[in-house]
Amino acid sequence: MIKRFIRNVLRFGARREPEAYPAAEHRIHRDSISYGARKVCEVLSSHGHKAYVVGGAVRDLMLGVQPKDFDVATDALPEEVHKHMRRSRLIGRRFKLVHAVFHNEVVEVSTFRASAPGEVDEETGRVLRDNVYGSIENDAARRDFTMNALYYDPATETVLDWHRGVADLRKRRVRIIGDPRVRFREDPIRMLRAVRLAAKLDFQIEPKTRAPIREMAKLIESVPPARVFDEMLKMLLSGHAANGVKRLRAEGLHHGVLPLLDIILEQPLGEKFVTLALGQTDLRIREDRPVSPAFLFAALLWHEVLAAWKAREGRGDRATPALFAAMDDVLDKQTDSLAIPRRLTATMKEIWSLQPRFENRSGKRPFGLLEHPRLRAGYDFLALRAESGEAPGELAEWWRRFIEGTPEERAELVLPAPPGEKKKRRRRRRSGPRPADQGPPPVLAD
Repeated sequence: MIKRFIRNVLRFGARREPEAYPAAEHRIHRDSISYGARKVCEVLSSHGHKAYVVGGAVRDLMLGVQPKDFDVATDALPEEVHKHMRRSRLIGRRFKLVHAVFHNEVVEVSTFRASAPGEVDEETGRVLRDNVYGSIENDAARRDFTMNALYYDPATETVLDWHRGVADLRKRRVRIIGDPRVRFREDPIRMLRAVRLAAKLDFQIEPKTRAPIREMAKLIESVPPARVFDEMLKMLLSGHAANGVKRLRAEGLHHGVLPLLDIILEQPLGEKFVTLALGQTDLRIREDRPVSPAFLFAALLWHEVLAAWKAREGRGDRATPALFAAMDDVLDKQTDSLAIPRRLTATMKEIWSLQPRFENRSGKRPFGLLEHPRLRAGYDFLALRAESGEAPGELAEWWRRFIEGTPEERAELVLPAPPGEKKKRRRRRRSGPRPADQGPPPVLAD
């Protein structure tokens, strides 16, 4: 215990009392907290425990933004929380959490964690295990950014702040807790998170926090691809994806680290297309309309697929097999750095494979596409290509009218078959009853 205390003092400074901001000094009212989060804090407090709303929810409420979810941190052990909360379940193996369920709300409850380092990768310095229970001071010290280390007590409506997070919010800056180099080595994802928060909140990254990012960017290669995907998805679905991508490039996090971003930013032919895709995604999110991650990733990777497709055709491959092979090539290349789930890649392939099929507007083929489950997504993708100048605008307009038209209007829109196109000969069905089964044919003598 003495060694752990000394280590914490050396790493994060001597213990000090937090700044306490009463209700008059912030804009968070008890009613701003969800019913579930309030109830968790009330129940745990009634059993003699400390419990606070923490993290992004407090940050957003301080900025006047309603959070999507609420987390609670407490000095109660997971088993104690589970015992006191009637509808709850324990999750996790190395570090247990509790999910308390209230109708349509799930509140994640964590026990205060210590800042003592666990198992560390000797080559990169990345923390592989850090699962020690501790005090609220420890818990605040091990959080990533000062704005995420704020603790709100619904009973007193007080915000507790150990690392000047409130001051940083007022100055509109993202500042990491502790030595930036040490904290980025512990978890390189924090570099991506700093950029995501700065883009989402329109903040600046504090100079000392920003200084080592470009130099340490390659450490992200040591992070499991699934974690990189999760962080990228949060950024792309934040409502500020276009700004986020620009900031990633400005901080040097795009080149050679995430091939996905190399594709986005270093292909002139696709730059306008991707900019439009990100802009439309941001608009849909701000208008609270649904967004398909598969559609977004299909847009981001389209020009890489297109280039691979044309290259295969140039080597003499037939169009359709060349397209499907190009899809697999691109997705295989991305898997090493960005583990896009199979449920998304299947939809992405359907959207891509529809694009050449839209070019055929004669005969019965357009009617066949009306039954395709991804028709709407495929058409929206075509419209995006047309808006960027990649596909003919007339083609996208024709399909809009065809999809929205009546059966009579669709029949008038269908183009005649090109001259010289051979019709497939159908085998005529045999009329009359089939001959009775006469057994196997006789064996002919030699």
